[in-house]
Amino acid sequence: LARAPPPAMAAPPPLPPLEPGSMPVFREEGFADKFVRKTRENPLVPLGCLCTLGVLTYGLISFKRGNVRRSQLMMRARILAQGFTFAALLGGMAAAALKSKK
Repeated sequence: LARAPPPAMAAPPPLPPLEPGSMPVFREEGFADKFVRKTRENPLVPLGCLCTLGVLTYGLISFKRGNVRRSQLMMRARILAQGFTFAALLGGMAAAALKSKK
């Protein structure tokens, strides 16, 4: 005697056939396209990166010229700029996660 499977294990109904124009078309995203998209999503991260780079460069120039006090000050400012960048990155990730839940 063969028994029929319980209703919970029954196969789902078949999907309707796909039409040629019903599927979305995706194109390959290059580096520049992705960079622009990510910059628009979270503009504070590139700004923080530029600030970090600027402070680091100025600090290295000060170090090369022998201005140790200014060099140390710029290295401390670099840490602050990196912290800002990291906070902007985390904030952008949190905002994207909250946006995807909606």
